[in-house]
Amino acid sequence: MNDEERRALGEEKIKDVYAGDVVVPPEGYAFTDIMLKQLFAELWTRETLSMRDKRILLLGIIAEKGEPTTFKIQIKASLKRGEINPAEAREFLLFIAQYAGYPRAASMLGPVEQAIAEFEKETADAS
Repeated sequence: MNDEERRALGEEKIKDVYAGDVVVPPEGYAFTDIMLKQLFAELWTRETLSMRDKRILLLGIIAEKGEPTTFKIQIKASLKRGEINPAEAREFLLFIAQYAGYPRAASMLGPVEQAIAEFEKETADAS
């Protein structure tokens, strides 16, 4: 696969992973060009782990890093893609508290509830 094909596959996959909520970055910036060609075209397309498995693993890493904004983006995408439901999103915080600490989990409470509320509103609006 050439670079152009990898970029196109990466663009397609980032839209899928984020359920259309993340804008595909324009071509010409090395950081995002490499991200699309490697992370999304090569890693996210692998089939050994399910999308749900990848997402849960990623959520754990993001939580440990203490990144509530990124955590919200991932939770919402996972809800929209049907990988998790709101009860599971909330349950993650119980595990995060035990393994990453209560301050980390507490910083994720608001973003999780916001993601759930946005998902539920979008779902209701689409009906």
